[in-house]
Amino acid sequence: MINSIFKSLLLLIPLIGFSQVNDSMAEPIFSIEKEKLLKNINITFDLRTEFQAYTFRGGDRYYNGIQFENGYTALGISAKLHEKLNFHFRNRFNKGGEVQSLDQLGSNIELAYIDINASPNLNIIIGKTYAFYGGYEYEFQALDVLEYNDIQSNALAFVTGAGITYQNSKKHKFGFQILNSRTMHYEDLYGDIVTDNIQEPDWPVALVTNWRGNFFDKKFQTIYSLSYSNQVKSKGTYFFTLGNKYQNNNLTLMYDFNYSYEEVDTKGIVTNILASETVAEDAMYIENWLRAEYRFSPRFTGLISLMTSNAYGNLASEPKRLRTSYGIVPTVYYIPFKNIDVRFFFAYIGRYFDHTNYAIENFGAANYNRNEVRLGFIAPLLLL
Repeated sequence: MINSIFKSLLLLIPLIGFSQVNDSMAEPIFSIEKEKLLKNINITFDLRTEFQAYTFRGGDRYYNGIQFENGYTALGISAKLHEKLNFHFRNRFNKGGEVQSLDQLGSNIELAYIDINASPNLNIIIGKTYAFYGGYEYEFQALDVLEYNDIQSNALAFVTGAGITYQNSKKHKFGFQILNSRTMHYEDLYGDIVTDNIQEPDWPVALVTNWRGNFFDKKFQTIYSLSYSNQVKSKGTYFFTLGNKYQNNNLTLMYDFNYSYEEVDTKGIVTNILASETVAEDAMYIENWLRAEYRFSPRFTGLISLMTSNAYGNLASEPKRLRTSYGIVPTVYYIPFKNIDVRFFFAYIGRYFDHTNYAIENFGAANYNRNEVRLGFIAPLLLL
């Protein structure tokens, strides 16, 4: 089966460079004659499939269910085209493929960018890429995260733009990006749900900067970031994250603090609580996320993720806390094979959403909780 896949890929590779008659590229980058260049290509196929049993309780609502689910399926291609030029592409199949009105790519295309090595310490990234937000929760690929906290669950992570990274020393690396703040025009994203003082800006832009630090022989690391995104004219989002990681032998501890002040609510949580016909303004989110991992043996690893998130709305000219959510995700991994990264896992996911009396009395909000048990596998497969 695998050999058939490889043969098919080899036959398709010459098609990568085919173009119209007037195209500047007369020959494909990779051809069968240049088969030795295949060592510079990586093709990955990432899978997470799980069997779920879940319950939901909230107000007078209750339901449960059992099902199989493809939680994550993606094909990735990366290649070294030149000693100073690389490209990266990833298509996530269980995402909508409708072409977005602003960046003109389907939301299933998460990565489509080139990485230029301008100098030994300076890289330039251009295309659709991940925003340089900080924190270790965000650092994980969605393949490896069964449940994100509220901000990351609703954040737009993959957008089009340009950025640079600069490795100042072995201990410090800095990044800066200029990106579209959205993949869609505002009217396509929200339709008629707008207020009179909200207008489309000339450029819905996001500015992101981050810092990665390594200390004590990499036992302690950081990913801090600060960003501003202009969602609508004269209104934007201020977001910063402090990500910290400690690693020693078989133990890894990670802690993130997230703060997001949104002059126009981009996460949608406050808007949903207020049940308003317009998008909420002056929303604020404050989060904590903690993950501990311990490797008991080469085959068994245990981890637990803990999270809290507070949502605030600016009501009566002052911020009011509307909701606090809690999460706990204990997981056990079993790795049966030595030479391939296939992990079987058993996990429990508990999420609890508690609204304040103010939200309950004024907006009819109701507390609810969700509980899941999952049994499945995670397989980041390197095909080529």
